[in-house]
Amino acid sequence: MEKSKNMIIYNLFPLLAGKFADWEKHIKRAADMGFNWIFVNPVQYTGVSGSLYSIKDYFSFNPLFVNEKSKKTPEEQVKKAISIANDMGVKIMVDLVINHCAIDSDLVKDHPEWFEWEGVGKVSHPFCDENGKRVVWGDLAKFDYQNTKDREGLYNFVFKVVDFLVKLGFSGFRCDAAYQLPPSFWKRLIREIRANNSDVLFFAETLGCSTEQTSKTASAGFDYIFNSSKWWDFHSPWLMEQYDLTREMACSIGFPESHDTARLCEEFNGNIDGIKQRYLFSALFSTGVMMPVGLEFGFRKRLSVVETRAGDWEETDIDLTHFVKKVNEIKSRYKVFQMEAPTEILQNGNPDILVMWKASSEAKEEALIIINKDIHNKQSFYSDNLINFTQKSDHLIDVSPDYPLDYIAAPFQYDLRPGQAIVLMTEGGD
Repeated sequence: MEKSKNMIIYNLFPLLAGKFADWEKHIKRAADMGFNWIFVNPVQYTGVSGSLYSIKDYFSFNPLFVNEKSKKTPEEQVKKAISIANDMGVKIMVDLVINHCAIDSDLVKDHPEWFEWEGVGKVSHPFCDENGKRVVWGDLAKFDYQNTKDREGLYNFVFKVVDFLVKLGFSGFRCDAAYQLPPSFWKRLIREIRANNSDVLFFAETLGCSTEQTSKTASAGFDYIFNSSKWWDFHSPWLMEQYDLTREMACSIGFPESHDTARLCEEFNGNIDGIKQRYLFSALFSTGVMMPVGLEFGFRKRLSVVETRAGDWEETDIDLTHFVKKVNEIKSRYKVFQMEAPTEILQNGNPDILVMWKASSEAKEEALIIINKDIHNKQSFYSDNLINFTQKSDHLIDVSPDYPLDYIAAPFQYDLRPGQAIVLMTEGGD
């Protein structure tokens, strides 16, 4: 997949960011770190559970984000926040949640034919399996795209929702549980939205899908899918196997943590080296990267789609903004880090060291990323000549975010600090 797009996304979790008018400082910080997209979770009016993903009214806004004292309407407040981002060179995408709605939405009683039913008067709820346990979301009502008797009516409703959000200024959509909708539905929706808005991008949330499901979903016209690199242990073969199977289907986006996972700082018990290691790997592994607000400050509180509030903003003594900016600059500078490039894990003499090779025929670039997997101890790395890891180059330069070397010796011996990464590029790629 030699499709190059510099996609560096900052997840501005709206419950933590607060009202639309308060987004500007967060957008500026993201822009200063080199992020060129902002992703916000659902901002529409929620149902009785209060979950961001339980939408009651698709054409109204969550009152938690609206300044009731403002002279601007809620729509104007949203447009202003998006306009501010655009002026900073940042586009905004929003979650598109159309596989279900809130159980107490008027849609359930006004259009029962749009929903899946388990029996008389009992609408179906979405569910998932977690470690063999069935988890049911009772606050949600599941749309029935496969068997609805009013397929055109349901489609037209969804089209109006997306068109409404586009007219507000949103430039992209993360499509929640995209694999649960028929590919034919997505093909039509994407095609017809782009008829008048050719630059709008669509991102398919396909985590947990089989390769077949991912392939079918990606083929519906999506620009990006999300990969599972966050869960890789730096040892098992599954990530590269998955990457090789999907990289020709669609560009992918990695992330070090998300609103659905524990915070890295909590997971690593405050180990800064681990946080830096994971962000760098996520950013340089695939076409895109997405980082949630707060990672740069070592936040520990898990984000909640129901309970998080602006008052949960944490005061820490951690500031990784400079490091994140440096990594983002590397990603922006080299094409090989902006595509699903051919990638291999290369053998070396230390099992605690990862050596990853990436190449782009489009830009004639090669990259070597050498990572200390151990976030607690130094690890030694040795090579007779690092050039032997490349295919066509006779010279490498160090572009690492930390401790870059002025000269790459042969033989090469180096003690990597805990979690440290060395990023080497062929000189011709600059």
